[in-house]
Amino acid sequence: SSRYSEKPFLGYKSNDSWLTLSWQETADYVSTLSSHLASLGVKKGDRVLLLCENRPEWAIADLAIMSLGALVVPAYTTHTADDLRHILKLTEPSTAIVSSQAFLDKVLEANVSIDCVTHAIAIDQGVHSKPEWHTTLHAWPENQLGCASPDLTDLKEDDVCILIFTSGTSGKPKAAMLTHGNIIHNVDSAKMILDTIPINDQDRFLSFLPLAHAYEHTAGLHMPITQGAEIYYCESTDKLAQYLTEVSPTVCTAVPRLYDMLYAKIKAGVESASGVKKWLFHKTLSIGIKTFNKQPTSLFERLIDPLLSKLVRKKLLQRFGGKIKYFVSGGAALNPEVGSFFTALGVGIIQGYGQTEAAPLITVNRPDDIVMDSVGSAFDSVTLRLTDDGELLVKGPNVMKGYWRDESATAMTIREGWLHTGDLATIDDRGIVRITGRKKDLIVTSGGDNIA
Repeated sequence: SSRYSEKPFLGYKSNDSWLTLSWQETADYVSTLSSHLASLGVKKGDRVLLLCENRPEWAIADLAIMSLGALVVPAYTTHTADDLRHILKLTEPSTAIVSSQAFLDKVLEANVSIDCVTHAIAIDQGVHSKPEWHTTLHAWPENQLGCASPDLTDLKEDDVCILIFTSGTSGKPKAAMLTHGNIIHNVDSAKMILDTIPINDQDRFLSFLPLAHAYEHTAGLHMPITQGAEIYYCESTDKLAQYLTEVSPTVCTAVPRLYDMLYAKIKAGVESASGVKKWLFHKTLSIGIKTFNKQPTSLFERLIDPLLSKLVRKKLLQRFGGKIKYFVSGGAALNPEVGSFFTALGVGIIQGYGQTEAAPLITVNRPDDIVMDSVGSAFDSVTLRLTDDGELLVKGPNVMKGYWRDESATAMTIREGWLHTGDLATIDDRGIVRITGRKKDLIVTSGGDNIA
């Protein structure tokens, strides 16, 4: 905060206008909330449930909880009371921070049978319909300027700071224990790549993927902090198209489904356009793809390309606010055709690969060397290898400590320091990784061949 002080940091929409918190105001808020939590008895090693949409308070709560040495337990806003019951039973948080009365009611309902949440803080309080039972309710504290900064001397890199739940494709979701060191490694490794673009304190992120997910928690919150960038919050995906044009972000983390939807929408629009518009679009696309693939272009194509940039590429950029440098894609496989389409039209997409268990970054395409049908190469200090049946193994400072209170699952997933991803992959002689399938989707033929 001392470096950026009054510079805008966290942006949010309130009553139809955009407001921001400065770096200093945010730092004061983190200090205010951490001392408030400490007064409620939250101490090192305790768990604090966080149930909230993407908004500045999410970031403030995340940092305040971690600053006490306590563990953040993020929940999804889509969670049912049953889902929350599983989380409470496993992690036993003593305190909950929720954004709304509806979420508070859900937590109170889930807490009835578990009875671990003794304090709950509601950001937007309302009239609640659930009995309080043994939970004391508190208002979100007013920001106290000049509040003493939290004492961080007791924190160690190897301390667990967040429990992020896996998707739980088999059985109940497990909680990955991520340490300060895991997240620091992730953002430091990403910084080396972002600095080459560059992404710095002049940049603006739009955060709309759930912050309870490891991908957005690292790439949409802690990564922009490291770069000194601004973060603007989109509280629900139905506001995304509107907020892109209002915020004009330079970076956005998203999942392939978003690009697939945009791709289909743009293509449908082109097909219904006039002959001239259609020709201009397809010419822009073909020149862009040739340029991206480093294929030769004709003199006519080189002469017309600057005009096409004005007529076609600039128009497309306006849909994303006009200033986007890169979309970062993760969470699932990006269709190479869709990736090439946007890149050719001037909207860069950097695809990476990760897992919750690796905090989550494992590999990424470098901006100056994008291989569209791949997930790029390993981050700094991360070692990869393949088993005989092609499963990708990962070793490095990004690998989690294990699963919370689940020694058998930990022992199956991390063996001799290697994280067994369950993903099948190939690694070429340049270290470029291509994910080819899931290990549990393997069929072994009568001839002994493995087919994904």
